[in-house]
Amino acid sequence: MSSTTNFWIKWRVRVGYPVGIAAFWFARPQWNWLLCGVSVAICGLLLRGYAAGHLRKHKQLAISGPYAFTRNPLYLGSVLLATGFSVASHSWISAALLAAYLVIFYPVVIRREQAELKKLYGDAFVNYASQVPAFWPRLTPAAASTEHFSWPLYRQNREYEAAIGLAVAMAILWLLMLWRK
Repeated sequence: MSSTTNFWIKWRVRVGYPVGIAAFWFARPQWNWLLCGVSVAICGLLLRGYAAGHLRKHKQLAISGPYAFTRNPLYLGSVLLATGFSVASHSWISAALLAAYLVIFYPVVIRREQAELKKLYGDAFVNYASQVPAFWPRLTPAAASTEHFSWPLYRQNREYEAAIGLAVAMAILWLLMLWRK
């Protein structure tokens, strides 16, 4: 991994916290926008949860469930979560901050993970990558799979933390909406 890639990976979390705080600072939530944003964010949460129930990190190449449509359903779900927050915040500044963060950090992280998967799974990953797009999903699954969603995997991957995070973020936006009236 190059030093440039390491730099972006290292700073992803460090930059994420101030971006999140700024997004709340500039938020101007309104009831209709909040409800619409929650709806979009829940779609992202469901996608992330569905993906987590198919992910056996470092043990098996994930190709079932949402992984049959996109190689990065967790990141796609995160983009939907961020979009939902942006809508709920009713602030173009918050939306721009979140979009810039995703555009700057996600491509680097995705490329790094793709390189790791190629190293770990070799030709199996190369074949999978040739059939399934990196981010924007295909309309039909790449291949049929006998793998099913697993609640134990969902819990093991701690995806419930995203649900807690969404609930907290939307509660904060709701409180901001009441406070700023």
